[in-house]
Amino acid sequence: MWRRAADRLATGLPLGWPGRQEPAPPPGDTGAAASSAPVLTEGAALPDTTLWRMRTTVRDEPGSLAALCQALAVHRVDILSLQTHPLSEGTVDEFLLRVPGTPDRTALTGAVAAAGGRDTWLERADAHDLVDAPARMLSLATRTALDSAELPLALRQLLGRCTIHSVPARTLKGEPLAERVPDEGVLEDHTMKFRDPSGGSITIERPQLPFTPTEFARVRALVELDARLGQRVPERRDTLTLPEGSPITVRRADTSDLAAAREMHDRCSSRTLSLRYHGPVHDADRYLDHLLSPRHGRTLAVEAASGRLVALGHLLWDGDETEVALLVEDAWQRRGIGAELLERLVGMAAETGSESVYAITQASNTGMVAAMRGLGLPLDYQIEEGTLVITARPAGLRHRPQPAPAVPAGRETAGR
Repeated sequence: MWRRAADRLATGLPLGWPGRQEPAPPPGDTGAAASSAPVLTEGAALPDTTLWRMRTTVRDEPGSLAALCQALAVHRVDILSLQTHPLSEGTVDEFLLRVPGTPDRTALTGAVAAAGGRDTWLERADAHDLVDAPARMLSLATRTALDSAELPLALRQLLGRCTIHSVPARTLKGEPLAERVPDEGVLEDHTMKFRDPSGGSITIERPQLPFTPTEFARVRALVELDARLGQRVPERRDTLTLPEGSPITVRRADTSDLAAAREMHDRCSSRTLSLRYHGPVHDADRYLDHLLSPRHGRTLAVEAASGRLVALGHLLWDGDETEVALLVEDAWQRRGIGAELLERLVGMAAETGSESVYAITQASNTGMVAAMRGLGLPLDYQIEEGTLVITARPAGLRHRPQPAPAVPAGRETAGR
């Protein structure tokens, strides 16, 4: 959560993007739990199939792969794709499998072990895993090239369940924070580390499955691409008219908007800033550089017709959950800007696969509470550390009718 993240940043603790929601098994767990599903026998009718990803380590010698394939064939398992990850001793073979029904994991992992496989790992897959490795890498590279905020999302898609820590070079008080990572990065069994272009570091952890040199090389390629291209966000601008008649422009923001954001802070009242940051108002400006960085999430800016910045909306990565936060200048409050920003941000969270979105506020912040209710989603309310935490699941988001356009086409796309 942002408040906790701000505390961690100030005290020198890392910020994290945990991976998929389901809890990771312990490092030695192969997923070979007992199942009530019957063992498949030759000649039985083919039931519905499920997709699974499997990894196992075999000796690097002729015939080892053939023995594995034969063991899977006995269980009528269809091998859809295969990737090999060479190691100094042996080879990690990664399979995408189509399995009849719900497999008996014990039977499958036992058959693989009998065929020479060891350290076998098995988990459910989905249709996204049907894309072959080169096509997936090109797609992830394209996403990363177009938007700095896509890097952590791309890494999660590439690696599966993992936790990504982005550690800034310095704390909010200017003290050194990130460790010095070699240019080539660091690979350990369950950890990878890379240097961040801003001077910080990126640490990726996956306790349930060791990283391979092949995965390390793929991640390093994406991180280097991100570093070479520099900070970037899509340049689209949406111009629309608020219900009370004022035209506004909504666009992505980044650290180039830092000066304008500080000027907006200066125009905001102490109450507005305290409702947003839940702490000393004089510390608010320290957060802006982090908040506006696309490496930690996505920020939307709202400009008035004069071009002056009047509102900011932040979507901050927090694993399968994401935090949403809004700041609207006093003179522009209660005009529908907060609701417009919130719906766009929650829609972004849904597009990235986030299963829940939360906002940290105070019960007295009636504007934020009303905006969350206006989403039309079931909400969960919790009091945490003296503040109100409102959580919504974006999958069921219903879209409000869009405000009347300020230009004939309704939208205009322009460069910054």
